[in-house]
Amino acid sequence: MAEKRDYYEVLGVDKNADAGTIKRAYYQLAKKYHPDANPGDKVAEEKFKEANEAYEVLSDADKRAKYDQFGHAAFDPSMGGGDGGFGGFGGFGDFGDLGDILGGMFGGAFGGGRRRTGPQQGDDIGANVTVTFEEAAFGVKKDISYNRICRCPDCKGSGAAGGTQTETCSVCHGTGQVKRVQRMGGMAFQSASTCEACRGTGKIIKNPCSKCRGSGMVRENKRLTVSIPAGIDNGERIALRGQGCDGKNGGPAGDLIISVSVRKHPVFERNGVTVSCEVPLTVAEATLGAEIDVPTLEGNVKYTIPEGTQHGATFTLRGKGIPYINNPNRRGDLVFRATVEIPKGLTDKQKAAMKAFADSCGETNYTKHKAFFKKIFGQK
Repeated sequence: MAEKRDYYEVLGVDKNADAGTIKRAYYQLAKKYHPDANPGDKVAEEKFKEANEAYEVLSDADKRAKYDQFGHAAFDPSMGGGDGGFGGFGGFGDFGDLGDILGGMFGGAFGGGRRRTGPQQGDDIGANVTVTFEEAAFGVKKDISYNRICRCPDCKGSGAAGGTQTETCSVCHGTGQVKRVQRMGGMAFQSASTCEACRGTGKIIKNPCSKCRGSGMVRENKRLTVSIPAGIDNGERIALRGQGCDGKNGGPAGDLIISVSVRKHPVFERNGVTVSCEVPLTVAEATLGAEIDVPTLEGNVKYTIPEGTQHGATFTLRGKGIPYINNPNRRGDLVFRATVEIPKGLTDKQKAAMKAFADSCGETNYTKHKAFFKKIFGQK
């Protein structure tokens, strides 16, 4: 008889490996060598058994401690180890953690069958709300309407007609699952599948509710007034806890997830909490300076432009931007960019006046113009 390999070597882990590392190593080996994935392959079957045996020991703190101290002799009846080799690994009973791993890989064939008898949380629901630029900045209340699944008001979610009750399923005895034992390669595996008689609910309804037809759930249209917080941005979402679909079997309701869309503004643009816009100036205003009207989210404000303002110059109005969503008492800034508008369609008299003005200006009035040509032609 071949000598047993070291269990740590079998799983390919270090002797100081933690439980998570051991579990992951076993998962990979079980998936690789499982008989369902290797039909008729005796070598794979033996490796699968070997991995099961190693994991059964190393996943149990007490058994692992004994193995670390005495090796395989700790579980050999002939050596007085005391654990009798775990019954020769002929059957792992209900598996515990091992069944969870295999159930996750092979669709419930090892105890992962789908149960519907316990509390189940309701589904989340998505909804969309569109607001204006100003509404997003300062907050607003919006009425919304959406469809949700809720407990039937007639039967209170039981599915049974008034005056009647559900009965415990005689096939699965209320568990919602039917268990079977399968033998594979000398090992016994316990599997569980959804009970077909009650469809996994554990209950039989002989007189179903006429409103919900025995499902215990109905569709309803619900209306809510939703508070859109100040400072919310386009694409952000609001979660209203417990406003989604009702849960089953006493489970909690899901959430209503609202996606917010913000309409574009004809003047303003947004970057975080900063609002920006462009303000056109006449040549005279830019040249001589002027008091102008600057638009803000709360109306126009007066602002004095200094003389000699250049095209593209930017100015900042502190605290005139978007409120911080978590601190509405604090706001961003408004930044506006001056754009100098060149007049068109001048009359002959206006052209003459403009030419006279240009002739009267010296190089000191156009420092950028002078510097530009000096770079190119080296003019003094």
